[in-house]
Amino acid sequence: MTTDRGFLGVTPPISIAESNEREKEVTVTLMEELRSQNTFETEEEARRREHVLGRVAALVKKFVHTVSLSRGLSETAAASAGGKIFTFGSYRLGVHGPGSDIDTLCVVPKHVSREDFFEVFEPMLQQMPGVTEVSGVPEAYVPIIKAKISGIPLDFLMARLALSSIPDDLSLRDDTLLRNLDERCVRSLGGSRVTDEILRLVPNVQVFRDSLRCIKLWAQRRAIYSNVNGFLGGVAWAMLVARICQLYPNAIAGAIVSRFFIIMYRWSWPQPVLLKQIEEGPLQVRVWNPKLYPADRSHRMPIITPAYPAMCSTHNVTESTQMIMTEEFKKAADVVDKVIVGKAEWSELFAKHDFFHKYRYYLQVIASTGNTDLQIKWAGTVESRIRQLVMKLEYVDSLTLAHPFIKGFEQTLYCLSDEEVHQVAQGDVSDAILKRKKEDIGETHGSIVYTTTFYIGLMIEPKQVGAVGPRRLDISYPTQEFTKLVRLWEKFDEASMSVVVQHMRSSALPDYVYDPGERPQKLVQKRAKGPSKSSNTSPEMPYTKRRRSSHAESPRSISENDAPMSLSPVVEMSGPFAPKDSIRSPHLPFGENVAVAKGAAVSAQ
Repeated sequence: MTTDRGFLGVTPPISIAESNEREKEVTVTLMEELRSQNTFETEEEARRREHVLGRVAALVKKFVHTVSLSRGLSETAAASAGGKIFTFGSYRLGVHGPGSDIDTLCVVPKHVSREDFFEVFEPMLQQMPGVTEVSGVPEAYVPIIKAKISGIPLDFLMARLALSSIPDDLSLRDDTLLRNLDERCVRSLGGSRVTDEILRLVPNVQVFRDSLRCIKLWAQRRAIYSNVNGFLGGVAWAMLVARICQLYPNAIAGAIVSRFFIIMYRWSWPQPVLLKQIEEGPLQVRVWNPKLYPADRSHRMPIITPAYPAMCSTHNVTESTQMIMTEEFKKAADVVDKVIVGKAEWSELFAKHDFFHKYRYYLQVIASTGNTDLQIKWAGTVESRIRQLVMKLEYVDSLTLAHPFIKGFEQTLYCLSDEEVHQVAQGDVSDAILKRKKEDIGETHGSIVYTTTFYIGLMIEPKQVGAVGPRRLDISYPTQEFTKLVRLWEKFDEASMSVVVQHMRSSALPDYVYDPGERPQKLVQKRAKGPSKSSNTSPEMPYTKRRRSSHAESPRSISENDAPMSLSPVVEMSGPFAPKDSIRSPHLPFGENVAVAKGAAVSAQ
């Protein structure tokens, strides 16, 4: 595919040469490795997805018909009002794997409101056979409903067009469709419009898909696939791969992947990544303007979407996450170089991250409630603010990097007393609590606590040669500001939600962050001396991919004198799981000995 200039993209290709025999050989082995890594879904699952989408399309039409009648339209007008779904993201790009969700946009006519989407469509969705785990988040930046249909997870967005009816042959490419729409509808439409534009701008769709599948797997294994935590999300990775495909239009997947890492490592990031020339559209609403970009220092790795209105898809990238990704690009480039010359296998590229082996100190952020549905929203709110904590930590003297992990770890714990609830909320989970089951607490004598725990690795600059005396790393301000920020959530309720931030050494990390047999032996020996705080009995799964349907009683609050203070190095906590006098302003120790005292700074030689 070419343009009037004879090439795709904003610059001519670097090379139009065909791939050589060696590149063809490594492409074959790459595809074999991707299949062995279980990145392709089965034909049966593909058929099930198509069936689910057919049911959803029919439900959207029924939803529009129902709302149309309630607005006083005639049966004929209601029947012709239409309603249509568009897929986007990994499914639309053709790079989804087993268990991947389907990003689905529901396009409705102008008389259907966003309130109808959550008050009418969501209940209709809940009543569909085979539907589970329905959860609407109307207050999100992009309002969304999450659900599972026949085991397939779907994310539903809604966009209301300024049309009286939605024809079945509607295309979203026309920029004029965005006229007179509110910003939430424009953002909702953006996913589908950007995905289609990416596919239009790559010279060979199949090569793009094979290459992107590889890069996505690598980013996930190296724990740098997360827009919310300051890394790159799916659309950003797709645009990077599409750009390399434009630069090498006749190369195949093995060659694209090998060039990808070298170019990304060497890229001059003040220069934005563009798939096509950005032009002013018919609307004056723009999120990113190339003429103003040189003065905009908030975008560290600008990757600009190709559909109007152009947006920076990497607004969340911080100084720390940029450093981490640059390091990973270099490591991957070294591995791929060896693969090309036959000194390494593709499997080495997909080696698991070393996040929980990499740092000496970590911050642990625990979000807790006593209700399953509430926990999903509360944990999501806390996670969405982790990036703000990272940015504040970057200003702390002697702290060179704050590395957020890309997902939270969930636990469901059964407590017999308020003291146990307090301990669990702080991450102090005994073996007895870990082994306890729901039937062990009875109907009225215990509490269920749901926790989602996030981690941030801390890299501290080496001690200066000749320096004497103790060093202190004061992280009280960033952590206290972070807890204040999450408590500003409009639905925050101190009686039912808790957030705890505490620092810990790597030797104190819970077992569930490691795969079986992965924990360093010296850490196993150290942990054997003290009580166990957690276990690997809880599956390693991000909160966004798990949904619970049962409801449980909220944990009872603890008064200030109900339980002794934990000796864990608590930085900040709030909610019913923590006494009100437990807020501290500690200092992170640099030495081997840790002494924690209420209201006192912690230091070491």
